[in-house]
Amino acid sequence: MGDYRRPDVLVSTEWVDQHRSDPNIRLVEVDVDTTAYEKGHIPGAVGWNWQKDLWDPSRRDIVTKEAFERLCSRSGIGNDTTVVLYGDNNNWFAAWAFWQFRIYGHDESLLKLMNGGRVKWLEENRPMTTEVPTYPERPYKAKDPDYSIRSFFDNVAEAIRTGAAILVDVRSPQEYVGDLLAPPGLPEGVPVRGGHIPGAVNIPWASAVREDGTFKTFDELKALYEGKGVTPDKPVIAYCRIGERSSHTWFVLKYLLGYPDVRNYDGSWTEWANRVGAPAKVGPEP
Repeated sequence: MGDYRRPDVLVSTEWVDQHRSDPNIRLVEVDVDTTAYEKGHIPGAVGWNWQKDLWDPSRRDIVTKEAFERLCSRSGIGNDTTVVLYGDNNNWFAAWAFWQFRIYGHDESLLKLMNGGRVKWLEENRPMTTEVPTYPERPYKAKDPDYSIRSFFDNVAEAIRTGAAILVDVRSPQEYVGDLLAPPGLPEGVPVRGGHIPGAVNIPWASAVREDGTFKTFDELKALYEGKGVTPDKPVIAYCRIGERSSHTWFVLKYLLGYPDVRNYDGSWTEWANRVGAPAKVGPEP
């Protein structure tokens, strides 16, 4: 991990195993499969359901500042708590939770992703339990949302018009060209059109990880993104379908590669494809 620009945002499964009982650390599991936590999790970890805890379907938005404060408080998380996030699918939704912690101002020195996530923990036969822990509530005060790491529809439209930012579509190649509207088994927010935002390059989020779910080396990641013209000298906007896979790429670019201006467009293809007048490209870019 030493070559990453911010190696402190990653911890190993071994580190977590050694520190999981530390009262100043809270482990939080966030999975694509919302039933996975109930089947077994790291002892001491709390489970957050992305559909109920981190998403406000009535507003098609992330949770409000007040709801995020309540979520942290009931999880025993204070503003001075070190939060270690992990989950299935190589930390898809764990990275989304990390991004929301930063949106609401949790100190980034107190935020970590467990490298390799749930899969690596299981492969190493480390302890699992079905016991759900309870912690005393702690006061938690979120900051006003930091939108310097978030893009909205108008920001993306402006990027297309002016070329001021590089657009990175992190979905699968099949979604990018329009053959699929959503990953199999994940129908939430399925858009009405296939394709991608014109001019976006396709670098699937999973390209950044190895088979065991751990991140590739700095040099491998640098070659991956710069090889597609995604360089740190221009702002970058990452998107997927609902914003969770693109938060994984946002994490890679911002913290592992150290790009100075990276934003997650969490409206993503669901918003863009359903927006009247928004252009779409079917098939590959020239």
